Amino acid sequence: MSLATNPLLQLTGKQDHLWNEFEAIFPTEMELVSAAVALGADAVKPWSAPEIELARAARMTLLTKAKLSTLRNLIRAGYDPLGEAFCTLRSPAERRENGATYTPGPIVRSMVEWAADRGTPKRIIDPGTGSARFLLQAGETFPQASLIGVEIDPLAALIARANLAVAGFAQRSRIILGDYRRFNEPVADPTLYIGNPPYVRHHQITPQWKEWLSAEAEKLGHKASQLAGLHVHFLLATARNARPGDFGAFITAAEWLDVNYGSLVRSLIVGKLGGHSVTVIEPTAQPFPDAASTAAITTFEIASKPTSVFFRRVETLRDLDGFNKGRKVHLEQLMTEARWSHLSRSANKPPEGYVELGELCRVHRGQVTGANDVWIAGPHSYGLPDSVLYPTVTRAKELIAADGILRDAAKLRCVIDIPVELDELDLSERRAVDRFLKIAREKRANEGYVASHRKAWWSVGLRSPAPIISTYMARRAPAFVLNEADARHINIAHGLYPRDPMTETARTSLVRFLQTNISQRSGRTYAGGLTKFEPREMERLIVPSPAMLAAGVFQ
Repeated sequence: MSLATNPLLQLTGKQDHLWNEFEAIFPTEMELVSAAVALGADAVKPWSAPEIELARAARMTLLTKAKLSTLRNLIRAGYDPLGEAFCTLRSPAERRENGATYTPGPIVRSMVEWAADRGTPKRIIDPGTGSARFLLQAGETFPQASLIGVEIDPLAALIARANLAVAGFAQRSRIILGDYRRFNEPVADPTLYIGNPPYVRHHQITPQWKEWLSAEAEKLGHKASQLAGLHVHFLLATARNARPGDFGAFITAAEWLDVNYGSLVRSLIVGKLGGHSVTVIEPTAQPFPDAASTAAITTFEIASKPTSVFFRRVETLRDLDGFNKGRKVHLEQLMTEARWSHLSRSANKPPEGYVELGELCRVHRGQVTGANDVWIAGPHSYGLPDSVLYPTVTRAKELIAADGILRDAAKLRCVIDIPVELDELDLSERRAVDRFLKIAREKRANEGYVASHRKAWWSVGLRSPAPIISTYMARRAPAFVLNEADARHINIAHGLYPRDPMTETARTSLVRFLQTNISQRSGRTYAGGLTKFEPREMERLIVPSPAMLAAGVFQ
């Protein structure tokens, strides 16, 4: 993609020729290192040993004065040719290990503009600086502030140094190669924390750092989940380091708004961080160019003790015209809400004749088995009686393929759900169940987290059949089906249970409406393009009233 057509950079026609010259400069990372060195990366201290090694390896690769001039002109014009080259040379999959996703210029500018309205910091810290996009914008906005970037990738650190040197900020800049969680330099002067903390899933975080998260959270009076991603670690490190009078703005994946591990972030926002606003950006706006993911910009003022927080949702980057707007949600409500993403949606009154789905149905996610390979019937469960085998929706594709009506339970797999009281079984059933439980123990099914927290580890506890079942996570809109098979469902699906009896016509009309009128935009999109509907989000879907459904007449 040429820079002229790149919506994230938006160069004018007068600058097209600069980008056309630039595109041919960097066939390898060594050329990129060489350019960073030639542009003055060594003027920003302190250099680290890995960066010195990179620079030595690249010194044989020289760039012409014309190419260096092109790069300087682009950087001084406000663009990031080195960062763009880095993102081109390293694929999204390669950068994902360190959570390196670079932030589009319009988002960077909007976040720095918010900071400029809040105060004048003496120090600016970017916890995952990348190519220094935030520090460059903040350095221009706050000409007296010192600039500190913390970055774990040596090549990205060199690029950040070069960009800051070309911009004329070398004397007041520092780039630290290392882990932000180890950074702690308290000062009395006000500090602005700003940036895009890296997104790395918990699977890639070592046990030692997970222990760090729990210990540091406990020091601040909070509990932390071991399932938290790296961005949660960085927010906690900021809360630990920051002092009253400091303030900040971070852009992260939006999932912390709703998932259980995000409770730490939510607690910090209503506590020490002093949340000011949460702005959710739809994935269609490409807040993260490498991933179709919903983003959240969170602004905060340390220890400010807010009485309310602004919540807002935008669909394009052009809508980022300030963070002092949106829906004001009182702190007391935030402290009682287990999920926050719905707060960013407009609370418009449904049109006449329509209601929220939650008025008609309770939405419940299916039961977690804790070990599908044990509790979904197969060769290992041969001989179990039918009384403990329940035809169950265990794959989203079973609902998608049903095309609105789930008719045949025989096509579904069975989930093993044994009664809590084994004495309820007759003698032959008990013998068969005992044989199976021996196998389950050999598979250590009794030791899992879910099983150990059940009333009886062998009893999954399936819900009763839901009249309507839906998918809730896919790269498409949810699939809703009438459950004529009386199937159960596990946690890959939601069950819709009418609050009051519904006629067959009304249920059919409801499914038909949901199938044709609900889009992905109504849910929350994660990295990779998966859209998810939490039960409460689904209950807020707008649907025809019971009278309209019963009549089968609606648009």
